[in-house]
Amino acid sequence: MSVLTATRADLSVLGSDVTVKLADGSHVPYANFDYAATAPCASAAARAVNEILPHYASVHRGAGQLSQLCTKRYEEARETLREFVGCRPDDNLIFTRNTTDALNLLAHAVPADTTVLAFAAEHHANLLPWKRAVRLPAPSSPSGAVTAVHSALRELRRTEPDSPLLLSVTGASNVTGELWPIRELAAAAHLYNARICVDAAQLAPHRAVDIAELGIDYLVLSGHKLYAPFGAGVLAGRADWLDAAEPYLVGGGATAHVGDATHDVRWAAGAARHEAGTPNLLGAVSLAAVCTELALADRAEVEAEEEALTDRLRAGLAAIDGVHDLNLFGPEHPRIGVVAFVVDGVPSSRVAARLATEFGIGVRDGLFCAHPLTRRLLGARAGRSAVGACSGGADGNTADVTAVRASLGLGSTIEQVDRLINAVRSIA
Repeated sequence: MSVLTATRADLSVLGSDVTVKLADGSHVPYANFDYAATAPCASAAARAVNEILPHYASVHRGAGQLSQLCTKRYEEARETLREFVGCRPDDNLIFTRNTTDALNLLAHAVPADTTVLAFAAEHHANLLPWKRAVRLPAPSSPSGAVTAVHSALRELRRTEPDSPLLLSVTGASNVTGELWPIRELAAAAHLYNARICVDAAQLAPHRAVDIAELGIDYLVLSGHKLYAPFGAGVLAGRADWLDAAEPYLVGGGATAHVGDATHDVRWAAGAARHEAGTPNLLGAVSLAAVCTELALADRAEVEAEEEALTDRLRAGLAAIDGVHDLNLFGPEHPRIGVVAFVVDGVPSSRVAARLATEFGIGVRDGLFCAHPLTRRLLGARAGRSAVGACSGGADGNTADVTAVRASLGLGSTIEQVDRLINAVRSIA
């Protein structure tokens, strides 16, 4: 179903009635604060899967009515996603497994001599796939990020005047939730004839994104962070590099012609070129169903509700002695519903375990697949405190230090936020 033809918005998620057993044997409603890792499944996604399952058949493979129906639904899902992320008419939109898969596909597709710039503040998915990479230090401000890009691209254009350049940057940090200055970074990239890719894995579930309006070249996202946890992701953007690259995977569906000779192969153009094999119909349809509901909703109202919950959580944690949240751009910078924090004197793994076993609260502890950034933030935290972050100490040694991350979204409530605050207070 296209976002233009749906008639209602349903932003409910599954799991609100799930209870968990505590260490004392009692049961309590589960409070999920791990949205940044995997968001709960939207009711709309579950309905979409249940509706298509009785008609489940091959996509792009058969003449039967069910196969034709499934092919139609799969391509309708693609069009829904194109609308949702604001694709230009000639952009490709390729279904992948997740954001990591999408970024690896783009890394495979960029011209061989492309230099890629990425900040040390990125998720590993955006740090590790690039063959020729320049890693910029994590900036301390949005303007610092823009200035760093100008400086780096200016130097690269001096030394590599004709080489392809790509800036790949997050839209919202998976560690701090802070929003990055995408529009300004895109303008800086284009000033030096470079392209920009935005990792919207965290951004898209919380803010409207529009490729054309933001002026970006590529965008990637994950279904399992967008309330459709069925193994579907997206790479959307300019077609030329994607159409010129060898297929990401080779096999059925990616070919326009296979001859008798070993090398007599002509690859398909467009999305099919990089979608070899039987596609993930359920993932595409469920993700499209969520995007339909989000497109119909009052996004400003949804964002305001999430912002109020996030502010309540941050204020509650800040009022607890010995609890400190992590930030890169400063405590007042706009962010999505992601809060990383440390408790002085208590290892984060112990905080997370006690929240789970004593209070029925699910959070994440660790370095969040963004080790350089999280270690920097923990080091800065330790350097500001005589006690230090957890066991890090005043010397700033954070080798064994991690943080706790609480993340929220659709389905989160004031009661859950207050429960988390009170639980952390009792632990601290």
